[in-house]
Amino acid sequence: MNPELSPSPALHCLYEGVRDPYAEVCNSICRSTDGLYECRLERPDGSIFRQRSNGDFNLRETPQIQLTPVRQNVECGGGNVTLQCSVNSPYEVEFPDFPSAGTGNMITAQFPVPDDCTNQEGERSFTCRTKTSPVFESEIILELSAGRFVCSHPEFGVGTVGFRAVAKCEPGKVGERTAVCTANEKFEDQQDNCVLQPIQDLHEQCQFVNDNSLALFLDHLSNVTVNFTTDVAQSPATIYAIVDILNNIANTSSAINITMSMTSMEDVLLTAGLLTIDEAKESWDFLNNNNNTRNSPATRSNSTSAKSVSSSLLQSLETITRQLTSDTFNIETPSILLNKTTFEDNLNSDFNSSVEINITGREGGNQAITVLTFASKHNVLPARDEANSSVNVINGRVVLVQSNSSISNISFTFDITNNSLGNPQCVFWNFSLFDGLGGWDDEGCTLVSDDNETVTCNCNHLTSFSILMSPNSPDDEVLDIITYVGVGISMASLVICLIIEAVIWRKIRKNNTSYLRHVSIINIAVSLLIANIWFIIGAAISDAEKKNPPACSAATFFIHFFYLALFFWMLASALLLLYRAVSVFDGGLSKTSMLAIGFCLGYGAPLIIATITIAVTAPQGTYIRETGVCWLNWDPSRALLAFVIPALLIVAINFVILFVVMHKMLTRTVARSAGQAGERHVLVVIARSLAVLTPFFGLTWSLGVGTLVSPDDRGIHISFAFFNSLQGFFIFVFGTLLDKKSTSAVTSSSGL
Repeated sequence: MNPELSPSPALHCLYEGVRDPYAEVCNSICRSTDGLYECRLERPDGSIFRQRSNGDFNLRETPQIQLTPVRQNVECGGGNVTLQCSVNSPYEVEFPDFPSAGTGNMITAQFPVPDDCTNQEGERSFTCRTKTSPVFESEIILELSAGRFVCSHPEFGVGTVGFRAVAKCEPGKVGERTAVCTANEKFEDQQDNCVLQPIQDLHEQCQFVNDNSLALFLDHLSNVTVNFTTDVAQSPATIYAIVDILNNIANTSSAINITMSMTSMEDVLLTAGLLTIDEAKESWDFLNNNNNTRNSPATRSNSTSAKSVSSSLLQSLETITRQLTSDTFNIETPSILLNKTTFEDNLNSDFNSSVEINITGREGGNQAITVLTFASKHNVLPARDEANSSVNVINGRVVLVQSNSSISNISFTFDITNNSLGNPQCVFWNFSLFDGLGGWDDEGCTLVSDDNETVTCNCNHLTSFSILMSPNSPDDEVLDIITYVGVGISMASLVICLIIEAVIWRKIRKNNTSYLRHVSIINIAVSLLIANIWFIIGAAISDAEKKNPPACSAATFFIHFFYLALFFWMLASALLLLYRAVSVFDGGLSKTSMLAIGFCLGYGAPLIIATITIAVTAPQGTYIRETGVCWLNWDPSRALLAFVIPALLIVAINFVILFVVMHKMLTRTVARSAGQAGERHVLVVIARSLAVLTPFFGLTWSLGVGTLVSPDDRGIHISFAFFNSLQGFFIFVFGTLLDKKSTSAVTSSSGL
């Protein structure tokens, strides 16, 4: 159907009332596009039937039926309930169940309530329909009840506990309002799902927009939004409908490649900007609070489909911006600025806003960049981050940047709005966080400078950027220094420890207990050394601009495995001490048997735990953290407990063993059973090293638990980093250096 006197709307044709099964009848057109039309019907065999109107085709509004009541409780006991139905002109309605009500724009009927509805309790529905073809209809539902009514409301009527009442919208709106009768005898949980009639009309028409009708449709949309600004801002349902309209426009323009002119884009920005004003903040709070993130994983996925209203609005603007013409222009609206320009290699501009953008090192000819700057987007996007924290606030303009080419180095300088806030974070809106609800993410963005009035950020990708101010974000620079210096000292100590063990290896094989002790020390040192190496590898992967999740998962697996091996070999050493201290006879387990037990415990148990952990959490994408750190996840999978629980349990077991052994060694029984001086010396060395290392490891990883309980306590983070980075040094000192026989063996070997 092609209009001759006006722009053509997109048409939706349905088969209705036509004998030919291949024929279609057009039934939905923008009602503002009157004129001469031609209808063309095409059959699969290729034949075409055309029919042209012989005059102007004037479209009528869709009939809007209003009911009173909509859904109410009715107490049995006689009397009548007045049923009312109305419709906009020139339509007429009727009650099929009450022919006496007649027809007209507004009709009423009386429903006689039964005196006794013992056997008649339940819903009664009454249809009101239009006298048109096709027929439009709505239902009034009365729920008959003989129970006690505890709630009463002038609009929702009366109700029993748990009853959900429905009332009509105020004039000029369509939809319904609902409320639930609660035990405190009030209608609560009231929800207003009423949409402004003009917006609802446009919402029904937007799915039929095409290239010819887009400009006229967007002009109508912006005019309606401007004329009803207050009503739109205070109605979450109306905001939701407008966002859905913009989303449909974005999808349609992208699917059929509609070019967006400057005028059309200005209408889009006027409409979207009015949704972000301060008067709309309460409505957005309601919409965002209905998007529950508590059970949604904060993972970064490949899906970019928005599932929240706030994300959908931003995503729609991103999509529509890509359809702009190739011209260079500026659009200024009260809430949104749009600037489109071209550049060759470098770009440095503030685009007449409070955000300065700098692009350097770009080669490859003329490039086009489009920048949207939002004055009040903070009213729309919640300040939640990937940790699901909402204690932050948006303290600068939100910027949307689109480019026709890849840009990997872009800097933003934001004018901050509140100088009293500190600890800025550079973030972008990640649509995939929380299973598509969206949240602020700092991946790929770093803070360059903060001078109290402006904040400069550098990012390696383009999306929506802003500043989050966190009042309790710890400083990571000191932590990095302590960690890497300490790890260097630890690894050097472990290497020296292994060298000493290699030198004295031949001289420790005469005494089985001494031999097994040194096997434990060697495996403890090897496990921690390899764990530290993988820690460095994981840190390097985490710091890379291009993330590698498979490599990060591998690094996490080996860090987990070898750290657990460290603890299980400590447990093996403690069990050796306990076995030798309480053993009365010289016989018992052979050296080979004890070695087999030690290796099964030292490496077998960690392998089982680490394998089960990755097998359970990796398929759900919750094995490693999503904050750029290659280590076990905490929220939501709690995979970190697979390390914390075994480690702290072994520390507790070692404390018990130490208590038992110390008690035995102070008695005569132990003195007689440890007859040889060499055997007793070895037991004392094992006990002394465990007496130091067990509390040290216990304190270290208890502080690690403290970082989970109080993640914003900088002191706990620094303490944990300090003790954790010096584990190798303590193993070297108390496992090897303070053993006089080991040092004498080294001296003797060097003398040879």
